[in-house]
Amino acid sequence: MTRRILLVATLALLSAMPVGAASATFTLSVQAGKHDRRNVPVRVPLTLPVRLFPRSAVVEDVVKSLSVTVRDSAGNTIKGQLTGRSLLAEKEPLLRRSGVQRELHFILPRLDAGRTATYTATVANGGARPQQGFTWHDTPRVSTELRFANRPVLRYMYRPLDESSPAAREQSYKVFHHLFDPAGRRLVTKGPGGRFTHHRGLFYAFNKITYGDNKKADVWHATGDAHQSHARLLSTEEGPVLGRHRVVVNWHGVGKEVFAREEREVTVYNVPGGQLVEFASRLRATGGKVLLDGDPQHAGFHFRADNEVAEKTAKQTYYLRPDGVGKPGETRNWPNDKTHVNLSWNAMSFVLGEQRFTAAYLDRPANPKEARFSERDYGRFGSYFEYALEPDKPLTVGYRVWLQEGEITAANTAAMSVDFTEPVTVIVK
Repeated sequence: MTRRILLVATLALLSAMPVGAASATFTLSVQAGKHDRRNVPVRVPLTLPVRLFPRSAVVEDVVKSLSVTVRDSAGNTIKGQLTGRSLLAEKEPLLRRSGVQRELHFILPRLDAGRTATYTATVANGGARPQQGFTWHDTPRVSTELRFANRPVLRYMYRPLDESSPAAREQSYKVFHHLFDPAGRRLVTKGPGGRFTHHRGLFYAFNKITYGDNKKADVWHATGDAHQSHARLLSTEEGPVLGRHRVVVNWHGVGKEVFAREEREVTVYNVPGGQLVEFASRLRATGGKVLLDGDPQHAGFHFRADNEVAEKTAKQTYYLRPDGVGKPGETRNWPNDKTHVNLSWNAMSFVLGEQRFTAAYLDRPANPKEARFSERDYGRFGSYFEYALEPDKPLTVGYRVWLQEGEITAANTAAMSVDFTEPVTVIVK
């Protein structure tokens, strides 16, 4: 209801504005801070002035028709994209309340520590929009695929629960995201079946959940009536800088009742050298308190490599951690290793076919702690935590996953972690 009132108020304000194309230019002062920056996604909250919109317009339709041009101080044009507010940014205060709130995204190619770069961004109504970039392609009731040009990047698996047979249920009791290799030649993540069918792709759930009158649910293994289901699509973003969608995922327990509802947002950025994926989630209880718990192998947010790693190459898997490189086949797991907690990042290097890949898992300080980490040589790693979910206390988490061909250094992984947890500062004028 509140959103509807705000939309009506905005439309009333827009209707008083003159018809015709218009533009607005913003000066952006980008500060690197204490760290060198290389190919970093930059997010800039903007309040778009109402003069950009013709009267009697549907706001969302007009916003989608806007173009943005970003130039550096030398006049060179770089790719920019306007989107709605990202999930992790929705708690930030608005810059101004009079206008339409949007975010500008671009990739900062290079900025050394302590330096400041100036950019100008011009938002226009009726300008030319870039043709090449990320696009979404849906196969109804099965999956939605994100592509960059014709290259597959990510696939969201959302088949409705099918209990016609145990095999059909196994195929459909989870929603998750598959990730392609950077060249788009193959999936690097695992689906149903194989070693431990409950581990799949990029996945988020808990196996020890208590809610209501001491009811139990395991949405990780989807035992009994427990499972996750796709409820609806909230939004999509397409363009040259990023591809994003936000979906509603229902968490089901005893008797298939929905005890929690999640907004899950996944973003892929167009950066060189690999795939940069941001996973964000806001989980709300639908009734009373929900206690989220589990173990390091079956709770939290995880990455699982294709089952080929388990079948053929597990002993070639090694982990790179903030304290150094591990030996092939050697893993660390909480609670056997009580220090394997609250890592800012962890990286797994694994082999598929003749190609070695490395996946880096980036945590952030705002996620609940203690974050207990888990590693397996067959290609699964991640972390979990305990949390008491209440109707007025939702759980918001955010992670990034980086995937590249070949190996990665600790310095490069640490730099990506800093870019995520200590982003550049942008002053808008």
